[in-house]
Amino acid sequence: MKVLTLQISTKNEWNQQILNAFEGEVQPPTITFESPALLFKILSGKRWDLLQVMAGAGPMSIREAARHAKRDVKAVHGDVQRLLKAGIIDKTKDGKVEFPFDALHVDFTLNAA
Repeated sequence: MKVLTLQISTKNEWNQQILNAFEGEVQPPTITFESPALLFKILSGKRWDLLQVMAGAGPMSIREAARHAKRDVKAVHGDVQRLLKAGIIDKTKDGKVEFPFDALHVDFTLNAA
C-alpha cells in the first residue's frame, strides 16, 4: 500500500531528514509543514474528503472528482488548485488530477505550551 505522510517538523528536523536521504536512507513519501495551523489551512475538511474519494482511484477529471465527492465543480476546482500547489496531488499530462497514494497519514504531536 502506498501511503503519503504529512508531518509537522522544525526546520532542523526537516534538514536532518534531507541529510539522511543523501546518506542513502530510504525516505517514505512525506510532505512537511512548519506548523499545525499551516497543515490545517491546506487540508481543510472538504479537502480531506476530496482526497478520500481520490485515494487509489487513479487519474480523474475535476468534474469526476466533484461528482464522487458530491460537491460543486467550481469549489472542487479551487480545492484541487490548493492541493496541487501544496504537492499533495499531481496533474497528469492529459490534464487529469490524481492522488497517487492509497492512504494519507498525518503525523504530529501536540505538546504542552
